[in-house]
Amino acid sequence: MLIARLIADNLDWETRLDEMMRALAPTSKVSADLRPIAAAPLRTVPNVLEMHFKTKEAQLVSNILDTHFPQYDRLVASQEVQLPRLFISDMDSTMIEQECIDELADFAGLKARISDITERAMQGELDFETALLERVGLLKDLGESAIDQCLAERITPTPGAKTLTQTLKAHGARTVLVTGGFHHFADQVADWLGFDRVVGNRLGVADGKLTGLLDGPISDASTKLTTLREEAARLGDDAHLLASGDGANDIPMLEAAHYGFAYRAKPKARENANCRVDQGDLTAILSLLGIPEEEWVTG
Repeated sequence: MLIARLIADNLDWETRLDEMMRALAPTSKVSADLRPIAAAPLRTVPNVLEMHFKTKEAQLVSNILDTHFPQYDRLVASQEVQLPRLFISDMDSTMIEQECIDELADFAGLKARISDITERAMQGELDFETALLERVGLLKDLGESAIDQCLAERITPTPGAKTLTQTLKAHGARTVLVTGGFHHFADQVADWLGFDRVVGNRLGVADGKLTGLLDGPISDASTKLTTLREEAARLGDDAHLLASGDGANDIPMLEAAHYGFAYRAKPKARENANCRVDQGDLTAILSLLGIPEEEWVTG
């Protein structure tokens, strides 16, 4: 059985549900397994609609939801939804609103050039490692002080990021920020939001300037997946895992989690995630998990 949850804030959700049920009426071309066997608002979060499907084909259910509820934030799960014991997330354009390297590049007068490389890498059009090393190389000789200025003037948490992190922690989750970006930024972001652990790249610095190289191993898609697996192993086989991200290098991590949330994501990440948030802020994840707003930790 599959479970699908939708944030049903739109006034037309009942009409859409009726239309879906009619379209999925069993025929020679439509299996009865594709028709929801139950559909009702969640008791704890009434604006979330939960549907149960007999089929185990998650992609088929996603296709049905794409057709009938295309603009709805959603979660699809293969078993009863449980609160996660691990929350692991990408940073840039997920937990913060910016791509740090693009904003830092502006201090070197290279934002347009570097932003183009970033976008193509996040779309999956460029090899991540090659694109990362090229962008870092372009920042050679930029003063390290530009990082602090960039953090202070340019970097802002995504709406709902702190509430999401703190609420999941209050419900027993370990929180890990894992990024293809840089510790110079991620350590501060983790402190703002309350993450327990940070994994990322380190910019090389010498004599107060960036060297144009990385200091240490590269943090990439494989690092994100490895970190998820390491953390999951410590928690045990029964621990449910939640991941969030927006780019192609987040896909392995999103696919490995019980709840892989593509947050306002690039098409490739969106297509490979079983959960998505396109409309709301990050607190939509809390609603889809069934956590009522009165239990959210804010401030």
